Amino acid sequence: MADDHTPPPSPFKTGIAGRCPRCGEGKLFEGFLKVRPRCNACGLDFSFADSADGPAVFIMLIAGFAVLGAALYVEIAYEPPIWLHMVIWLPLAVIVCLALLRPMKGLAVALQYAHKAEEGRRET
Repeated sequence: MADDHTPPPSPFKTGIAGRCPRCGEGKLFEGFLKVRPRCNACGLDFSFADSADGPAVFIMLIAGFAVLGAALYVEIAYEPPIWLHMVIWLPLAVIVCLALLRPMKGLAVALQYAHKAEEGRRET
């Protein structure tokens, strides 16, 4: 007898794409970072989704390392004036952070769903 059960979509693919972690079809976000109340394709309730500050912290670490490393290299190799550093590196840091924030938040929500993570509760 053939099994009609299809495996769930990859949380990495659905999260980074901003899709529903259960069906992979519906949109996860309403705006830039606001999570929808429910999936418009399968009806999954997204109230479990609470990524908190996790994605932002990882992005600041990653972007800070990359942008600061590049800025230090340019400073040592070429010694440009400080205003040129400000013109290059501040916008680059903002762009890198904003470009990574939505996919990382989607990934955090998809992994929460895949691992059935929820808020801790005290036993009574």
